[in-house]
Amino acid sequence: MEWLTNIWYVRSILIPIIDISLLTLIFYKGYQIFLQTRAISLIRGVIFLVVLYGVAYLLQLRTLLWLLNMVAPSLLIGVAIIFQPELRKIFIRLGQGQLFHFRESDKPLQIESVLKAAGVLSDQRRGALVVFVRNVGQKNIIETGSRLDAELSPALLITIFGHDTPLHDGAAVVENGRIVAAGAFLPLSEQQDIRRSFGTRHRAALGLAEESDAVILVVSEESGAISLAYDSMLHYNLGIEEARSRLSELLNVDAVPEEAGDGGFDE
Repeated sequence: MEWLTNIWYVRSILIPIIDISLLTLIFYKGYQIFLQTRAISLIRGVIFLVVLYGVAYLLQLRTLLWLLNMVAPSLLIGVAIIFQPELRKIFIRLGQGQLFHFRESDKPLQIESVLKAAGVLSDQRRGALVVFVRNVGQKNIIETGSRLDAELSPALLITIFGHDTPLHDGAAVVENGRIVAAGAFLPLSEQQDIRRSFGTRHRAALGLAEESDAVILVVSEESGAISLAYDSMLHYNLGIEEARSRLSELLNVDAVPEEAGDGGFDE
């Protein structure tokens, strides 16, 4: 019977460890999703109300307790309305199974290929729109364009955006180091305070950044400015080095080596 005692002893140790580890993982991945959807302010608001209620309960502040109990149902409805876009993004991520998804690092060559093409297109004043897929899949966006499933290279991107082809006005979607589609249509931004000088490409890039965790690179046809849209924000007119640094961080690339190469394109 000693072996049964040993099994029970090991089980009594392992089960709590597994239980706590899974709970920690759930909280950690959930916190990551909240950060990616910019809903961290929602967490802070909830924590503030909980702390306020706790203080009122401990000190027996009856008037404050009565007020909090009265407005609590209205606050829940108000939070659901105010943070509806953020809550929608959270449920999109959960629905696509992103809670336990661990990202693999993208190849540095992927960034170099896109930036090299962006530099050439910027000099030529040719507009471009490139979507980097991260955690949230972009199946609906991909289906609006023409499927390519082609190896990513500067030459191919310049061919797509450097000429007035049917694919020129849409977006190229990059996933796992490949161009999975081109000529894809993106949702336009719902923001009212966006600069009037921004064209459809910038509004489309910002629109997708508002609905998902994708990173979108934009080359302006009018000014040649290179911009990045992510986390519901548009960062306009970035230098190549700054764009490289931000893409490396956002796409989970530790470093971009100098010998990354030209990606199959020579100027």
